[in-house]
Amino acid sequence: MKKQLINYETLLKVTKAISHSKDPEEIALLTVESIKTALNVKGCSLFLFNRKTNELELATAFGLSDEYKTKGPVSALRSIAQSLEEGPVAIYDVMDDPRIQYPKEAQKEGISSLLSVPIVFGGNLIGAMRVYTAQPWEFTLEDVNFVQALAQIAGASISMARYIRGLKSSIDVLKTLRDVQVKRNTRRTPYEGVPTSVSSDEIRRQK
Repeated sequence: MKKQLINYETLLKVTKAISHSKDPEEIALLTVESIKTALNVKGCSLFLFNRKTNELELATAFGLSDEYKTKGPVSALRSIAQSLEEGPVAIYDVMDDPRIQYPKEAQKEGISSLLSVPIVFGGNLIGAMRVYTAQPWEFTLEDVNFVQALAQIAGASISMARYIRGLKSSIDVLKTLRDVQVKRNTRRTPYEGVPTSVSSDEIRRQK
């Protein structure tokens, strides 16, 4: 029950913090740090899916070395592809599973078990959340549900933050164009305000 309470507290903490943040990078870091701390595991990472390259690009990680984080491109077709298509996948032994793309690097990093959870928003795959343990770990349904819940919350928040950032950029561009147009419309010609000559006939008519 204590572990369950900790997970609920973490969910509330992360949800509250995310609701006050509009920065995708901050949301991603907060999520992986919270999962790593709550489950007391070696590390956690969040990947974003690049549809052009079919690669999972590391957005942020907590508890992992720089060497492991830069080990090489992570292929969505080779690296635990099943978790992106069918749902969460738990791997008990990273050295004895063909779905691991970099088993030697994982062993050198001190990783024994791994959990991969897809991040989906609006019916579209946007990334994956991965949890790493130093000791062999049999992930429980509670573990999987907890990681999956935070992954979905983070995915939705990151997508909305991206949308808001893109919308703000569009608004700024429109404002700039509008300001330029206003300046053009209000700019005086070289002859504006210059008195025009009046003929003698016009002067007599005015009298």
